[in-house]
Amino acid sequence: MVPAERGRAAAGNAPLETDPIIQPGDVLHCDVGITVARLNTDTQHLAYVLKPGETDAPAGLKRALANANAMQDMTMEEIRPGRTGNEILQAVLALMKTRGVDGTLYSHPIGLHGHGAGPLIGLWDRQEGVPGRGDATVIPSMWFSIELQATTPVPEWGNQPVRMAQEEDAIVGADGKVRWALKRQDKLFLVRPNR
Repeated sequence: MVPAERGRAAAGNAPLETDPIIQPGDVLHCDVGITVARLNTDTQHLAYVLKPGETDAPAGLKRALANANAMQDMTMEEIRPGRTGNEILQAVLALMKTRGVDGTLYSHPIGLHGHGAGPLIGLWDRQEGVPGRGDATVIPSMWFSIELQATTPVPEWGNQPVRMAQEEDAIVGADGKVRWALKRQDKLFLVRPNR
């Protein structure tokens, strides 16, 4: 894990160094995939390093994670057999706009490869749709990695925009219903420094 975000109070306006030291007040981002029996996972989770005297993350960071969870919910609502990745992308972007969530959606199938065959639901730099791969349709019994990020101003950090990147695996069942493969992260992991 490396620091993904640092509050203005902790680091001023300076960008993170190329080899940063993890400090209290940092948001940590971990992106990992595991292969077992030739099947792949693709997961991103977040943690917060508590400052002295803190017992929980600031409310603004928890709200930022809640916005990423809301994007996950929107994506899960819109994935269903017969829809293209581009149709799902446009539907989720419309929901985000009406619900006041800022972010980007870049979900993909998963299976024998980390980024498997099937419809792409956006790319981080292609929020208008992805010709070709985005035109493929969702089919029953397909696995997806619901990958996205929500950007939220954090009041405790002077309204600094903070990206909460999330990635969890989901299953489109044979019946067409979508569910999490296991569960998603809905709370920041808390790191208590030894001091």
